[in-house]
Amino acid sequence: MNRRSVLALLAATPLAAQTAAARGWADEGAAHPVAAAWEAWKDAHLDESGRVIDRLQGLVSHSEGQGYGMTLAERMGDQPAFEAMFRWTEENLAVRPDALLAWRWAPDAPNPVADSNNASDGDLFYAWALMRAAVRFDRPEWHSRAEAITRDLEAKCVVDFPGHTGAFLFLPGAFGFELETGYVINPSYYMLRAMEDLGKAYGAPRLVTAAANGDVLLAELARMGPVPDWVEVTESGLSRSEQFSANSGYEALRVPLWMIWSRKPEHPALTTAFRPETARELSGELAATVVDYKTGAVLETSTEPGYRAVSSLAACMVQNQPGSAMPPFDPEQTYYPGTLHLFAFLAQIEVTPECFPL
Repeated sequence: MNRRSVLALLAATPLAAQTAAARGWADEGAAHPVAAAWEAWKDAHLDESGRVIDRLQGLVSHSEGQGYGMTLAERMGDQPAFEAMFRWTEENLAVRPDALLAWRWAPDAPNPVADSNNASDGDLFYAWALMRAAVRFDRPEWHSRAEAITRDLEAKCVVDFPGHTGAFLFLPGAFGFELETGYVINPSYYMLRAMEDLGKAYGAPRLVTAAANGDVLLAELARMGPVPDWVEVTESGLSRSEQFSANSGYEALRVPLWMIWSRKPEHPALTTAFRPETARELSGELAATVVDYKTGAVLETSTEPGYRAVSSLAACMVQNQPGSAMPPFDPEQTYYPGTLHLFAFLAQIEVTPECFPL
């Protein structure tokens, strides 16, 4: 389906009507309620080889994009797209001696994979997608790949929680996040549902425990103010990162979405995001994308609708009212908000049907 056809279909089908079809889409012959948006996303961000392209970042690809794309393809029942992304990823990012993926691929660089470190969120979504697709598409051999990734995530990215015996942290990567007295973590890498699903499916108890500990850690961070992009964890406690962004920005705005998708509607990381001092939702077509960690003041905004989709869905959950202000999908938005937009649609359909877009 070309972009012109997708735009026409999106315009002709109100999002509320698409979402209202959610209860029956799984019936044989029924279209998925966000099928048109998925086709638009593929047209904008996926090439024929299976590479998800982040045009805003210099046309690079990364394990996050491949994992996100495969998660979407599995949910949409799109086996050809899934297999194309899987093949490209295995050929280009599966270059480490372990089962994890190199985090970034740059098409114009002499060595497209100049840094072989992994990004644990990309590995997490990649393995989660493979685990689910092994069942959905009847490809049991994919379980072996998902299990290998899960075990190496547990071995290389799950570490002891400083000062808490028997508790664990989930590191952003295998290397580069150690401090003299602790670690640096990224709260948005904690997709609790994926961590729990993989850990339970493949016998990785430390990953399951890290998810439970992460649940508590995120709640504590939320009670301190806007959940930051990066946090230092030492025996002395939690503190804002000195190396990376301490504000609540483009990384942390995923946290409420992951809480919704993990079926945690009362989690402080979701509910405190909508106190006046930490509000992410603005009037009109603006969404807050960077919030000051000290004051909660909005530092940056965006008109890209994917960010509003996340904040509007979260607001609906917190306010416990039927209907949400989630905007229609815009095929012209960039990779990151476009992907979060589709994730928000899927989370709404799977977890909170009462928050259908108005």
